Amino acid sequence: MTPRASRDEIGIWQGDVLRVRVAAPPVDGKANAAIERLLAKTLGLPKPSVRVIAGAQRREKTVAIEGATRRDILKRLGGPRPP
Repeated sequence: MTPRASRDEIGIWQGDVLRVRVAAPPVDGKANAAIERLLAKTLGLPKPSVRVIAGAQRREKTVAIEGATRRDILKRLGGPRPP
């Protein structure tokens, strides 16, 4: 995750890590909320379906996504092929 970017955008995959850039600063959870909103919008899911569950204070985060299969998520985000 890159906070304070010029715009919110889904970046490239590096192995099994998705690079995400958000314009929000990493203050008071604003960057985490921006990541949740961006992923939910990109995946066509309601915002409560996407949550940062680990790494709230770090650049590398773990995100839980409900309401879509792993295959669908990777397909929509242009990710690596699922096993």
